[in-house]
Amino acid sequence: MRIVIITGLSGSGKSTAVRALEDEGFFCLDNLPVSLVTTFIELVEHSREDIKDVALVMDIRSRDFIKGYDEVFQAIASAGHSVKIFYFDATDEVLIRRFSETRRRHPALEGATVPEGIRFERDQLAGLRRIATAIIDTSEMNVHRLKELVIGLVKGGEGVLEMQVNLQSFGFRYGLPLESDLVMDVRFLPNPYFVATLRPFSGLDQGVREYVMGHKETVVFLEHFRDMLELLLPSYRREGKSYLSVSIGCTGGRHRSVAIAEELYSYFRQRNVNIKITHRDIDKGLG
Repeated sequence: MRIVIITGLSGSGKSTAVRALEDEGFFCLDNLPVSLVTTFIELVEHSREDIKDVALVMDIRSRDFIKGYDEVFQAIASAGHSVKIFYFDATDEVLIRRFSETRRRHPALEGATVPEGIRFERDQLAGLRRIATAIIDTSEMNVHRLKELVIGLVKGGEGVLEMQVNLQSFGFRYGLPLESDLVMDVRFLPNPYFVATLRPFSGLDQGVREYVMGHKETVVFLEHFRDMLELLLPSYRREGKSYLSVSIGCTGGRHRSVAIAEELYSYFRQRNVNIKITHRDIDKGLG
């Protein structure tokens, strides 16, 4: 059988993807406990129904899924079935807005705020995200585009999914972003935090960016780092990677990392790279 695992963050579009697969004739099942997956597959194999395509929605709602998915997926593949994992994602800002519009609570943490639930869920699903066949960022997709993309993937159109580069700034003070593929530490650059007139501002402000970019070591570093990324990006694309997360870190995630990330974003956007930018810790403090 062809088995598609639909997983990822709550509010990222998994329900829309399932409806698209149902329209394509997939037998779809939502929130099946991971301990029952192999039993379910065996039942389908021996049923009188001619079921060739199955889609399973599996996510944070089933807590045993986080601990047992790897072994189960390997068992399914070893039995000769085709297994693809579609991981659905979106930026924190978009997810928060979607939860606000639907007035739903986040399912990951009982009694937690939506931002807390999103952070917890990202941490819990980080390992699954790394082994996904395709990572689908729905932040700027409408329902029709999402359905079209999912159908293209199951019909063998993986090439329609251009590699998405997610560039983010962060503060080491608040921990490494677990979803990172590449991490660059820019704490060696001169720190605007120690300039009293710049301290209240962030790397989004012109004065801070001019200060960071006004030093020779910054210019040299950016030149070499851009060259490295220009070498890596086409290589990752050739290997079929659909999503690359590049994280730029300084002490507090407010000044240097933000300024450098903005410079990189502007540079690669002008070169038609499919790139998005977020600043994880910009509002958490100074430093």
